Amino acid sequence: MATHSSSSSFSTLLTYLQALAQTPRRLASRAPSVSSSYEELSRVKARSGSDMQRTLRWFDLVGLGIGGMVGAGVFVTTGRASRLYAGPAIVVSYAIAGLCALLSAFCYTEFAVHIPVAGGAFSYLRITFGEFAAFLTGANLITEYVMSNAAVSRGLTSYMGAAMGISTTKWRFILPLLPNGFNEIDLVAPAIVLILTLIICYSTRESSVVNMILTTLHILFIAFVILMGLWKGDWNNFTHPGNPQHPSGFFPYGASGVFNGAAMVYLSYIGYDAVSTMAEEVRDPVKDIPIGVSGSVIIVTILYCLMAASMSMLLPYDMIDVEAPFSAAFSGRSEWVARVIGVGASFGILTSLLVAMLGQARYMCVIGRSNVVPAWFARVHPKTSTPVNASAFLGIFTAAIALFTDLNILLNLVSIGTLFVFYMVSNAVIYRRYVMVGTTKPWPTLSFLCLFSLTSTIFTLVWHFTPPGKPKPFLLGACVVIAISILQVFHCMVPQARKPAFWGVPFMPWLPSISIFLNVFLLGSLDGPSYVRFGFFSALAVLVYVLYSVHASFDAEIEGSLGQKNVEIVEESKQSGEEEDPSQKV
Repeated sequence: MATHSSSSSFSTLLTYLQALAQTPRRLASRAPSVSSSYEELSRVKARSGSDMQRTLRWFDLVGLGIGGMVGAGVFVTTGRASRLYAGPAIVVSYAIAGLCALLSAFCYTEFAVHIPVAGGAFSYLRITFGEFAAFLTGANLITEYVMSNAAVSRGLTSYMGAAMGISTTKWRFILPLLPNGFNEIDLVAPAIVLILTLIICYSTRESSVVNMILTTLHILFIAFVILMGLWKGDWNNFTHPGNPQHPSGFFPYGASGVFNGAAMVYLSYIGYDAVSTMAEEVRDPVKDIPIGVSGSVIIVTILYCLMAASMSMLLPYDMIDVEAPFSAAFSGRSEWVARVIGVGASFGILTSLLVAMLGQARYMCVIGRSNVVPAWFARVHPKTSTPVNASAFLGIFTAAIALFTDLNILLNLVSIGTLFVFYMVSNAVIYRRYVMVGTTKPWPTLSFLCLFSLTSTIFTLVWHFTPPGKPKPFLLGACVVIAISILQVFHCMVPQARKPAFWGVPFMPWLPSISIFLNVFLLGSLDGPSYVRFGFFSALAVLVYVLYSVHASFDAEIEGSLGQKNVEIVEESKQSGEEEDPSQKV
């Protein structure tokens, strides 16, 4: 592991100032520098000291995927999307959103099978687009994880209180010296975070067992809600609104309502990406990861569609409560059922919190291996085989925020950083298939990705901001034709530079391109404050990279802990047969 020697940029104030004066040259050297799969699986991985134990099987990954996705989101977004956008066709919206999630999951799976390390999207982008792109997305992702986990833990205490009939004022108190929004102290939320931190520090296997138990209980609660809805519901509610003045039919707001609803409920699928960070601890990555990631998305899609159908049968779409649709639907019929739903939501929040905390620690661990943050975060404990330092640091940080910060869980459902990472990974899987450094030119592929993203952005802007009328369908149709033409020309003119040795996204480049388009469309559906937060944290990440990370990375390169330079890495990758590296066969 790299340590700062006398030549370190941080040894004295004078050397640091001298390093800052060389920032442009160091940025030019380090920001675009790419690693290789061989490098990530050998020397970079070795910087953690001990190895993480390969104890997880496909059913563990399925459980972690379900636990990460099925949180409180489905209990909230379903009602809002049905009432405001899709109506009873919310079932179709969930099916479309599930297909979108599956396409992104395919992109993650190809990378996770090829390079089974704990870094997830950070490692995938580092071997494709370079150090700076990986750091920027990784920093945003960790920030979103910490902030949303703090919010979720406070939301959990609210759901637990509602389920037990106890007001949160029993364990929350006000400190008048602190400003509003930071003065309501919650002692239960940080306690839950710290307990989960101890569990994930102790053992990944035990964490998976805890998640499996909680996820099983949560699925039983969801099955109960579905059966109660089908039993007590009315099929006529699928086509008849409560108010005859409102649009009727299964598609009251047409196709646009269905797709707008899909954009809203897609946020309920976020969480499967954390499964890819467990790749280093999977016993058989080639077999288990595709089943675990794709299987969890498919199961969750089926559960969500059945829950949406159950809710649509209980009440006409125009009578659904947008804040608490399931509890409100039962409140006038069976109060005890509403109480059970609160308990089920609590289990869901707990599992999503556990999986997210597992993921954030592994992201930080691998970022530490790359030397862009202190290498202390990369340490894997020899007894527990878990990234204890990263887990403890982020757990304590999350608990501190959850203690006093009043974060609204609904605001944190809008995870712009995660959607941005999905977009980047979809681009990366195409770039990596069609570009091999030193063999093929990158410009045709880069030009395609830029043009396709631009066309997707124009489509999204027209969809959201152009008023209804004759020009709108024509403009949308023109964007679709242009996008398909660009895709077809690229498919015919540019050959693939490499084929995946184990598992690859089918129908390349069509499926990843559809994923790019859908992620751009979903990013366009987010509100303004989400972009303000994203811009702020991105600027902060750039500042950290310029003031610290690029210099630490440059020092590591000089000292040799980052291995050879880019040209030498490429040659080493070719010689070692990167696409069929035996170290990947577990």
